[in-house]
Amino acid sequence: METLKSSGARRVPWNKGRLTGQKPPLKLREIWAIRTRLQMSSNARELAMFNLAIDSKLRACDLTRLQVQDVCMGGHVVSRAIFMQQKTQRPVQFEITKQTRQTVAAWISARGLKPGDYLFPSRLHASAHVSTRQYVRIVHRWVASIGLDDAAYGTHTMRRTKAALIYRRTKNLRAVQLLLGHTKLESTVRDRSLFVVFVVTGRTPPSELPPPRSERVLMATLQSQVPARYANVIRRRSATSGRSTYRGPRWKCSQK
Repeated sequence: METLKSSGARRVPWNKGRLTGQKPPLKLREIWAIRTRLQMSSNARELAMFNLAIDSKLRACDLTRLQVQDVCMGGHVVSRAIFMQQKTQRPVQFEITKQTRQTVAAWISARGLKPGDYLFPSRLHASAHVSTRQYVRIVHRWVASIGLDDAAYGTHTMRRTKAALIYRRTKNLRAVQLLLGHTKLESTVRDRSLFVVFVVTGRTPPSELPPPRSERVLMATLQSQVPARYANVIRRRSATSGRSTYRGPRWKCSQK
């Protein structure tokens, strides 16, 4: 018993010293900074992976399982592809831009991949494709290469980036839900709190976000875009503390 208690006491929490919570999306200048560095280094695999991660908006487990036949047909990379999500077991459709098609085609040609091969095969014989842990390390390396704190970003950064840019232009919550492949709109609403902050302030890291000039403006923006039946996802003002806490980014807006 004493041995079990002593071993349990020495157990270190998995999230000790780590930043948890929603990961912010990349901004346009940061996307181009990473893309330019990958082009200069002539890294065909990571350039294709980066462009496809931005365009597809897939989760890490889905992106690493992509096969050549999923994005290529008749020797050409298609402009629109459909992939079955592992988490929800539902298909999601995504568009592949011209620049991404060129980089993916260059990677397939350089590696000599066949239709049945994984698009990003692993360099280890024990694994058929790149693992999610390896993809996490690659994303952290991309972020650190442009001088950002890699601890504040993750694989969901790549998933949210294009969705945040699309929402910034269209303000269409339903479109964002379809693009991300969410089964329920509540999941998109939780992410949307981060999208609204991204749109209003123009800053990405939640830890660096200053309190908004007017709390009422931010709340009005949230309530006008979210349907009434999902309004309970956003926490209202607390009568005791006088503060507003939003589910998503872990920061609070003090009342001015």
